[in-house]
Amino acid sequence: METSSLPQEFADHRTKELPAYGHQEPFRWIADVTVMEAFESEVLDLPDFYFTGDDYRYRFEPEAKQRFLDLLREQFNSGASYKGRASKWDTIIELKAVELGRYLAGQSNEINFSQPYLEFRRTDSLERRRRILALSQANARKLGIGKGTLHYLRRNARDASYFEIYHKVATRLGAETGVSVHS
Repeated sequence: METSSLPQEFADHRTKELPAYGHQEPFRWIADVTVMEAFESEVLDLPDFYFTGDDYRYRFEPEAKQRFLDLLREQFNSGASYKGRASKWDTIIELKAVELGRYLAGQSNEINFSQPYLEFRRTDSLERRRRILALSQANARKLGIGKGTLHYLRRNARDASYFEIYHKVATRLGAETGVSVHS
């Protein structure tokens, strides 16, 4: 009587993959943030997707997929401070994979996926939007914010989409709004 080793082969295969799947979880936020930014910045919109009834999935239009991948690539190329130096996220993930390998091989007694920690910085908070809309032209002038810049700020503060405020302007607004500014 011949026995099949298929269940054992499947179990071995899944066990070998688990560290790789577990390693991606601490960095899943990069894709999640990219999806949110893609919709907020209107890089993606609902018409960019279509439904296929045969497998009940939504699919990207090819052009939308490329726009999203460009945004995701930009996110992975953004940096963070890790071990005292600026590194890109793809480099940090590679370093964490090495740390995981050393831990699994017994060459290290600890592993820390909480560093570098996640830090979201938005310049378009609801409070800042309200204060921009309430800022008078005279007060803006006192802060060194020109008429054109104030117009741009007000227009974007009224819109629901995410918008950037340049550091120099954000610093000037910080004095008026009482909102802390991160560089």
